[in-house]
Amino acid sequence: MSLYFEDLTPGLRFTSRAVRMSVEGIIGFARDYDPQPFHTDPEAAVESFFGGLAASGWHTAATTMRLMVESVPIAGGLIGAGVEIAWTRPVRPGDELVAVSEVMELKPLRSKPDRGMAVVRIETRDGAGEAVQVITCKMVVPRRPV
Repeated sequence: MSLYFEDLTPGLRFTSRAVRMSVEGIIGFARDYDPQPFHTDPEAAVESFFGGLAASGWHTAATTMRLMVESVPIAGGLIGAGVEIAWTRPVRPGDELVAVSEVMELKPLRSKPDRGMAVVRIETRDGAGEAVQVITCKMVVPRRPV
């Protein structure tokens, strides 16, 4: 089922499946994209700001993107038009992440009548239900074809 702009309403929510973050996954992502000791070396991470191994915020963001693609069925895919992101808690090995996406606002686009803009807030939560990341995203959503 693909959703169009007309199918969305403020307050509509989508909840993803859970993904468990592993030591190997955290270190592997960080080696490739964010090679800092608190993401790549469990021993060095103990002496860091985080007090232990923590996933890169970009790893959390990439995981969230995957979860959104799987759980938010927008026709034509998820097309971003801007994002604000906050990392509120470190993600640790063993954490199970779930993305909860909520439509906050909808705006038809006068200049592009075949699409609208949705503002979506995505909370990525750990197994305890605590937000580890909060994203506010503007998304381009196609209008239903006539």
